Amino acid sequence: MGDSRLRLMSAGTRTQAAAEGTQSIERVINLLRVVASRGRSGMRLGDITAASGLPSSTCFRMLQRLEIEGVLERHAVTRKYLLGPLLYELGLLAQPRFQLAQRCENTLTTLAELTQDTVYLSERRGNEAVCSARALGDYPIKALTLDVGVRRPLGVGAGGLAILCALPPAEADDIIRGHAERYPKLSSLTVSRVRELVDQGREQGFAFLDGPVHPGTAAVGVIIPTLAPMAAISVAAISSRLDQTRRLEIAAQLQVQALRLSHLLDRSAATQD
Repeated sequence: MGDSRLRLMSAGTRTQAAAEGTQSIERVINLLRVVASRGRSGMRLGDITAASGLPSSTCFRMLQRLEIEGVLERHAVTRKYLLGPLLYELGLLAQPRFQLAQRCENTLTTLAELTQDTVYLSERRGNEAVCSARALGDYPIKALTLDVGVRRPLGVGAGGLAILCALPPAEADDIIRGHAERYPKLSSLTVSRVRELVDQGREQGFAFLDGPVHPGTAAVGVIIPTLAPMAAISVAAISSRLDQTRRLEIAAQLQVQALRLSHLLDRSAATQD
């Protein structure tokens, strides 16, 4: 009896330890995503605590440890946390496996020349979208709403919204509900508003956002057909440049270039096979 009880307690302890270990990993990944959501500008401790939902003492201890390990670094003057050198070094090893940005470079440049505005490539990573490339047009007032490497919940940004529109309705709605707390923290969006935008995007064939993160800027996004629902391209500009008429023109240009890009990617994949 006593030995059986000890074995049960030991198994229970191992299960609890495994669960706590998994929770710790989830917390670390969440902290990194929170810091990365601000791009190169960094985040203060209070903002990270609010966005992560962790107790301030726990958040501070984890940030300190991540700083020691080189995963994060803290600016000497602003005291903001930024992604650290270890992530860059690890990324150098992973980079050859993820080359979509290089393959899309000519398409992004062509769109930037055609529209004179800022063009972005967004790739799906789980339930988020990562900006993996950017091309600048010649228009003097530029909508620099994203840095390369910034990740946001799907729906915050025209590229991520286009990806949501391409997903099966049930999956898209699960993702939207899962971001219910994050949308208001990062933008003026709500779950109901994102659902409306997804419905509109499916109906009109492209995604459109006007100022949920950066007031005065708007963006149009379309999916890359051969990669649906994993990648999208978008054009961002000051809101006055994306009225109803030009919005449709930009969407048409995006769709043409996205289709051409899909054909190139398909041919490239066939050659490699």
